[in-house]
This record gives sequence, C-alpha cells and structure tokens, in this order.
Amino acid sequence: MIRSRKECDTVEPKLIELKVIKDQGSHSREVIIPRTEQRVLYSRAGNREYRIFVARPSEEPPPTGYPVIYLLDANAVFGTMVEALRVQGRRPEKTGVVPAVIVGIGYPTEEPFDPARHYDYTQYMPNAELPISPDGTHWPKQGGAEAFLKCIEEDIKPEIEREFKIDSARQTIFGHSLGGLFVLHVLFTKPEAFQTYVAGSPSIHWNERFIIEEEKHFESRLKNEQLHVDVLIGVGELEKNHKSRLYENAKELSERLATLASRGVHVEFKEFEEEGHISVLPVLINRALRFALGSTALQSSSE
Repeated sequence: MIRSRKECDTVEPKLIELKVIKDQGSHSREVIIPRTEQRVLYSRAGNREYRIFVARPSEEPPPTGYPVIYLLDANAVFGTMVEALRVQGRRPEKTGVVPAVIVGIGYPTEEPFDPARHYDYTQYMPNAELPISPDGTHWPKQGGAEAFLKCIEEDIKPEIEREFKIDSARQTIFGHSLGGLFVLHVLFTKPEAFQTYVAGSPSIHWNERFIIEEEKHFESRLKNEQLHVDVLIGVGELEKNHKSRLYENAKELSERLATLASRGVHVEFKEFEEEGHISVLPVLINRALRFALGSTALQSSSE
C-alpha cells in the first residue's frame, strides 16, 4: 500500500525537489514542479519498496475522468514528462494534448536508475543466457515481471483511482529500454490492463525467448478476440549501431504487430533522428504525450 508520513518515516510526501539555485545574495530557493508529490509504496506481492511520483492536473476532471499515464523509471524521466504535459496541456485545442494524471513508479534513490529495475522489468534468465556485463560482474537479480505487474494492478492503480476520477478507457503505460521490454510483456500477456502502450528502445534481446513465445500466444488469442489498443514503438536513429540489434528488433516487431490491425491493434514505429539510446528519452516523451493524449483532444476541437 502507499504510505503517508504518518505511516512511514522513510519518505515524507512533498513536492519533488529538483535542484537548488543560489541567487546573488546569501539565500537559496528550491526549484519545484507544481502540483507534484512523492509517496512510498510497499508492494504486498513482494514486499518491495517503491517511490511513487504523482502529478495532478490543475483542471477539474472531465465527465469520463482524467486520462492517466503510468511511467516507469520515474527517477529519470518524471520531471521531463510532467513539464512537457504542463506546458502543452494548457492549450489542448492548439497542441492536441489534454491534461492527465501522471503516476511515476520509481525507487528510493536519488540516482536516475536503480538496479532494482532489472528484477521488476524482466523474467528470469540463467546468467549464461544474459548479455555479457560490460564490467564483467554479475547482473542484478532478474525475474520479477509478474510480481511487478501484480503490484501495478493490485496496489498502485486502486490507490490512484481512490484519489482521482480516472478514465478507465484511457490508461497508458510508458517504459524505455528494460522498461520497454516490460511494456511489451504487459501488452502480450494482459493487453486489457492498458489501452496505450509506449515501448521506447525495448530491450527485446534481454528476454527474447520469452517475448517471442508471448507474442505467439498474443497472436493466437486475437484469432478469437478483438482488442482496441494503441502501441508506439520508438527508437533513436543511432541505435542502428547497437550490438544488441535494438533498432532492428523493434522495427521487425512493429511490422509484425501491424498485421494485426484488423484485430484492433494500432501500432506506430517512430525513428528519432540523431538520437541514441539515452538521448532519445525527451523526444520520445514528447511524442508519447501526443500519441496517448492527443486523438480525443483533436477530435473534440474539430467538432
């Protein structure tokens, strides 16, 4: 469950602190993102600790409720997404981006990435089947994707839906790299969990054996079932040179998913010019906002 200050002394709910800017005098002021806060969550499934970042719109919810974006690796990209949405969401009739709740799922660290993500975003693979570590050491523990998805569905979502009026038909999950791999895992195994899936530079090679099998089951399921999901797969142009075939794997997957359009799978593949595996994040986020939040707004503004 999500803990407040009254329940847990580890992290006090507060506006997210970005940095300190000193003025010419002796005083300094913290720079904060308006209408955001941090909370602590302990998952019931695995007793793991997460830092949950929440950004709330200033506008009242529409009759159907707010759209919501669940953002992985929030320590690294929460601020980027919140500011992009805060600016663009002010004029949806111009930008095509409507206000939404952003729920960032991160870790109790001040670093952008935490080793714990390896467990949460992956399925178990023997060390012999994992890529070689650049420094020759063992990778962090793997294999917690099922427990992490259960945490999102049974712990995080219910807490958010108790606090906000959420549009259950406009839920997005965003992940990059190993997070993108997890997004594909959710799409293939529980596609009803979200309506929009954003997989940035997905590390398909990491759990390739599992992903291929899950994709086959997903395709078989669609022979007797109609879905309505939107999938954005984005990669940087410079990832064409990645030794793990990040670009090629993502491109080939998008082409296979495109054949499922008649079964309700809408997929877009986006290459971002002159961007690499990490530098792609800001432009991917900007594109993801329009992809996840734009269609309804554009339709409404034209009526």
